[in-house]
Order: sequence, then structure tokens, then C-alpha cells
Amino acid sequence: MPITESDLALRLRQARESAGLTQEEVAQALALPRSSVAQMELGNRSVSSLELDRLARLYGRTLDELLAADFDPEATLVAIFRADAAAPEEAALLDTATHAIAFAREMANLEELLEIERIVLHAPTYPVPVPRAKWEAVRQGSQAAAEERSRLHLGDAPLGDAADLLESQGVRTALLELPDDISGLTLMDPRLSFFVVNNSRHAVLRRRFSWLHEYAHVLFDRDQRGTVSRGSARDELVEVRANAFAACFLLPPGGARQFLESLGKGQGSRERWDLYDEDEDRSPVSAEGRPEPGSQTIQLYDVIRLAHRFGVSRIAAIYRLKNLRLISQADLEGLLQQERDGQGLAIERSLGLGPWRPRRERQHEPGRDGVEPEIADFRTRFLSLALEAYRRDKISRGKIHELGRLVEASPDEIDDLLDRLGFLGGEEDTDFLLPGD
Repeated sequence: MPITESDLALRLRQARESAGLTQEEVAQALALPRSSVAQMELGNRSVSSLELDRLARLYGRTLDELLAADFDPEATLVAIFRADAAAPEEAALLDTATHAIAFAREMANLEELLEIERIVLHAPTYPVPVPRAKWEAVRQGSQAAAEERSRLHLGDAPLGDAADLLESQGVRTALLELPDDISGLTLMDPRLSFFVVNNSRHAVLRRRFSWLHEYAHVLFDRDQRGTVSRGSARDELVEVRANAFAACFLLPPGGARQFLESLGKGQGSRERWDLYDEDEDRSPVSAEGRPEPGSQTIQLYDVIRLAHRFGVSRIAAIYRLKNLRLISQADLEGLLQQERDGQGLAIERSLGLGPWRPRRERQHEPGRDGVEPEIADFRTRFLSLALEAYRRDKISRGKIHELGRLVEASPDEIDDLLDRLGFLGGEEDTDFLLPGD
């Protein structure tokens, strides 16, 4: 049975209050007078479909939720992120979370409209207890990384594109601008599939680490509906666990050792073998060897090659070698000092390596507008779905304008794209009213 105009008015007020917004804030977001918002919530003003769509997005809802027979005023993902935004100056987090949720919902809606089979989650869950200490968190993260590499048949080889790995496991990915302290968000609402948002402002290697960090939250923290990964919360045990997972997954112990061995390094200062030939009356034959003095010392150029091979930062590679006991504390401090002095970047350039990029980015240069291919790929995927939905008359022109804004495409840009594709026939775009139009 369709809901009444008074039902919708009440739900709009409840959804706004649950999202922690004032009428004035909603009015500003919709470019309307506050009195118009108040009249909507009193049932004295009809709400257009486009306005309702914007309100749903603002409140972290879907149109189906607002119009369903049953409505839960508190069931909003926005509330999860509001709890994390403790200080008033962190309002940017709420804006970001709302934007990320809206993007995830619109992606799901477009796929449903186009009858694209819903992505299936392949990633397992690791039902480990909440860690009680940092060492336990590190152990849980590192063990899970080894198990996941084994499950995915990666062995000790370098990982390819990290975002592609998440997508292959049924986890949707997107790049959006987030506050600098936030590396990523993970949404785990069954209605949206699993959705990870990475910070497009961060450098490519940091984003690469963040994809795996967020994937750890999918594996470990599935009982939560959403998580926020913040640099200022790096000491929290669940964040320590996720960081350990990402570090070990990107640069596995066997891979580091094999690479150093290929350079003739990574051996002990002295090696001894006792060869036993199953003759109980004889002692084993002993053999001992010592590498040439100084030959096993790991240099900064070795670290640079290792980091480039596995797609991690030079500093991350240095710390990984220390954690694997392949360098000493003194070696660690020396290598870090060289890096701080700028030698790492200079040597990397001299070796002709350049900044690390995913394989798919190496195949073409950034576009004329300077947009990185990783960001352009996700934007193109979303806009392509929107264009197809418009072509099939599944969404209106006003709706595709709204979708374009989610990926920073203006209405004029969208109209130019529609015109170039021959999708504009001079039609008048219409909007309808709900309910009581």
C-alpha cells in the first residue's frame, strides 16, 4: 500500500534528525529556503522526485527506504560515521561519508536498473577475537595475509593492481577526495554490497597500501556496517591489525628473501651444514662457508629495487626488512637517514626507475586534463553506467546531472557528452511529484 503524503513528511523529518542535520543545513544543500524544508516535513508542500532523491542521498538512505511500507528511522549508515566525528571541526568526515554512501547507493541502483548481476562477495571472513595487545594484532594481521595469499594462489610474487584484487573478491572500489587524515572508508551494508573508498588525494603507493588495509577490515570486521581509517587512530588495535595485514600482503617474507637472494644477499655471516648419510657408525660430514666480508650489507639501491618490485614505498621496505630481521637496528637507522637526506629519490631517478605505477597505468600516460588513470578508470566506469541507463530511458536528464556531480562532472559537461553521443533529441526533461503531485 503506497504511503501517504503525511507519512512521507514524517519520514523526512525522522530521517533528517537521524542524520543529525538541521533544516537550515538541508535547505543549504538543496539550495532552497528553510521554510520550504519545514513545509515538506509538515506535509504542506509536495516533494518532487529529484528533491526526494537528493534528500535520500543527504540522509544516507535510498528512495526505496523512504517509500517502503516499513521504515526504520535509525537505520542509517551516516550515524556510524557521525559517531566517529567527535569534534565539530570534523564535519568534513560527515560530508565525505554521506558522499561515499550516496555513491555506493547510486552504483548499486544503476546496476539494478541495467539488470547487471549483483557482485558476489568471495572474500572470506577471519573470525578471530578482538586483539588485546599490539603484538596480538600484528600476529593476526600477518597470519591472515599469508593465508589470503595462499588462498588466492599468489605465492610470494608481487601483487598486481590492488584495487583489481578487491574487485575480484566482490568488493566494490571507488576513489573520492577524503580529508587528509582519512585514508579510506569501508561500507559493509548488505544492500550496497561491500564498498571501499580510497582517498584520491593520497599518493599512489599510499593508496595501494590503503586498498589492502581496507580489505583487512572486510576480512576481520564484517560485524560492523562501516569503518573509518584515520591516521590519528593508527594505535588502535584493529588499525594495527589492518596495517600489519597490508604490509605483509604487499611484501611477503618469502618474496623479500627470494629477491635479496637473487642479488646475492640475505645470507648469514656464516653458514654451516652437517651432512648425514644414514650411516649410524659415522659422524656427519660438516661444511662451512662464509660470504665475503661486507658482501651481505643491504644498500639503499637494493631497497629501492625491492620497493619497486613489490610496489611499496622505500620507507615501508626498510621497516619490512627490519621486521624480517634481514637488517639490524643500526642498518635501519642508516638507511632511514639516507632516505631523509633525499638520497632515495635521487638514486631511484639515476637508476631510471621513476615513480612506481600499477601495470595498467604504465600502458598510457595521464589524460590531457592530468587525471591519473586509476582515478579516470573509476570515473569512466560510473559515468558509463549512467549513460547506458539514460540511453535506455531508465533515468531522467535531471538524474544523470545529479550522478555527474558525484564524480565532479558539471551538467554542461554531461549535456555535451549526451549531445556528442546523439542522446539529446531536443526532448524536454520532466520531473514528477511524490506524493500529492
